[in-house]
Amino acid sequence: MSNSPPGAGDGLRVADIIARLGGTLRGDGAVRVRRFAPLDRAEAGEIAFLGRVDQARLLDGCRAGCVIVPDGVDPSAGFAAVIQTRDPYLYYARLSQWLQQLHAPAPPRGRHPAACVHEQAQLAPDAYVDACAVVEQGAEIGPRAFIGAGCFVGAGARIGADTRLLPRSVVMHGCRIGERCTLHPGAVVGADGFGYARDEQGAGVKIAQTGSVVIGDDVDIGANTTVDRGALDDTRIGNGVKIDNLVQVAHNVQIGEHTALAGCVGIAGSARIGAYCFIGGGAGIAGHLEIADRTVIGGMSLVSRSVRQPGHYTGAFPLDRHENWSANAAALRHLAELRDRIRQLESRLEPQKTPANDKP
Repeated sequence: MSNSPPGAGDGLRVADIIARLGGTLRGDGAVRVRRFAPLDRAEAGEIAFLGRVDQARLLDGCRAGCVIVPDGVDPSAGFAAVIQTRDPYLYYARLSQWLQQLHAPAPPRGRHPAACVHEQAQLAPDAYVDACAVVEQGAEIGPRAFIGAGCFVGAGARIGADTRLLPRSVVMHGCRIGERCTLHPGAVVGADGFGYARDEQGAGVKIAQTGSVVIGDDVDIGANTTVDRGALDDTRIGNGVKIDNLVQVAHNVQIGEHTALAGCVGIAGSARIGAYCFIGGGAGIAGHLEIADRTVIGGMSLVSRSVRQPGHYTGAFPLDRHENWSANAAALRHLAELRDRIRQLESRLEPQKTPANDKP
């Protein structure tokens, strides 16, 4: 967000917050707030939020200058200002960005004396390259981009406007990162995919990974997450995708826009994941399959076949010999049908009940 109202250094007026983010004001719009705080620790000058109607008891004893509450909560709780909105958590997310910018120092420009920027790299005048970062030949660093300490940007790579590479993150040669992205420390974009053929003795013969990685706008990539370059085609991450820490995205994977991957997810090569999906932590996704848009995969689940219909899927098998596992997996998919057939057979075999003979 930008264009903060006058006096924003002293915090934001609740009336200005309402004007930008919407919601219904109850109380004094002149109240100023400087930062967020938990409900049980908030003081005057701070703002807190209540996530759900059934948590309204948490407002008791809260001393925040302003609270954000869901529609349906009685705002007459003695607060100087109350903002009512349909989704307080989303409101909190948007306002937290605005408040953070009020306290953020002015971004640096240029390059640190200890940075290593090739003379044929293109660095926007208002971008910054920090100490011990390396930007190789032909790389392009866009306006207001930030390349943190110890980062590496390979030859011919492109970093979009307002994108931040935090310390020790890596973008290998030829990869393209969109605008307003964040790579957290240790993230690696564009390492070789895991591609090997086997020779006559069974030894691995490396397959040259000649593709790249193309990442859209507004993408976040967590700490120590890896996104491998494609073997022939490119690995592609759509706009708005959010990837947590310690996630493995293998070569040629395609991820649709605004999908979220929680920590420790592993995606094998050439899988295609749709848009607006959520993949729970620790889930494993086999290669060369497809997951439909708006699908939810539960944490620690194993996806071993394509998911064609959106929905919420959960489950995994214990480890077994592959032949047994495959047979059991095939049988499990028909378990409900087998159960119904057994019930039908049981009903046919059950002896017919006859009325007892009347005694004379």
